[in-house]
Amino acid sequence: MNLSLIVPVYNEQDNLPLLFESIKESMDSLGKTWEVIYVDDGSRDNSLPVLSAQAEKDPEHSRVISFRRNFGQTAAIAAGLDYSQGEIVVLLDADLQNDPRDIPMLLQKLDEGYDLVSGWRKQRKDNAITRNFPSMLANRLISWVTGVQLHDYGCTLKAYRRPVLEGFRLYGEMHRFIPVFANSVGARITEVVVNHQPRRFGKTKYGLERTVKVILDLFTVKFLVSYSSKPIYLFGGTGMGLMVISAFIMLYLMIRRLFFLVSVTGSPLFQTSVMFFILGFQSMLMGLIAELLVRTYHESQRKPTYTVRTRINIDD
Repeated sequence: MNLSLIVPVYNEQDNLPLLFESIKESMDSLGKTWEVIYVDDGSRDNSLPVLSAQAEKDPEHSRVISFRRNFGQTAAIAAGLDYSQGEIVVLLDADLQNDPRDIPMLLQKLDEGYDLVSGWRKQRKDNAITRNFPSMLANRLISWVTGVQLHDYGCTLKAYRRPVLEGFRLYGEMHRFIPVFANSVGARITEVVVNHQPRRFGKTKYGLERTVKVILDLFTVKFLVSYSSKPIYLFGGTGMGLMVISAFIMLYLMIRRLFFLVSVTGSPLFQTSVMFFILGFQSMLMGLIAELLVRTYHESQRKPTYTVRTRINIDD
């Protein structure tokens, strides 16, 4: 299989027929073997019957996974990755705001030697206040913290070579940080401007609260990418910093006692110094414990992030 498209679906019954036509039109022009993994994320409308009908109509290309309940976009993408077979993986939203006609352009960029091509919705057709502005701030923050410079982390439309998707699992809301994980294994990353269409049917599933989740997830991603294999660098570094501050405060108190006869224990700085030393020592101990825990980390329990109700045209 040359190419796998993964499409998370949640309450998109009206958009799906148009999506089927657009994908087929785009894929037939490529001359590659391809499949589409539609992951129904516990939809409450008729999305699943529409997907089932498409799988029966086009069993060669269409596969369907249905979750027992809504697990979120990240879990849907993780399921699609688990069951897909393509050497190249393309992620695509089901709301028709991503244009399947941009897929050949992403694949052409991969042929230039890149491992990951990210879409950039330069002219977004979303609400400027509740969607575009918070997204811009979040993208700049992620680029600054992670060092992976992309204009649009939130754009689902991305193309990947499968090897850069191996070695990590997706949890929570981590799908937008896949480029960061891919970069940690040496992937060559670029981005291209893609079309962005206004939503025709249904309503968006995200609001301002998504920005807060992104910021919180960023802490986790930074830790996993930079410190998951050597947590002592984070905890130990913090502990040493606190202990150095404690030492400087104590030195200041001693100099003041020797030359100005000011009591050491009577100053609130003494309690501050002791507190910093204790916190620093505890932080270093936590780093040592984390070093032990990291040996059993990295998916030792292999707990799934989703449960599948049905599979169509997908073997065990």
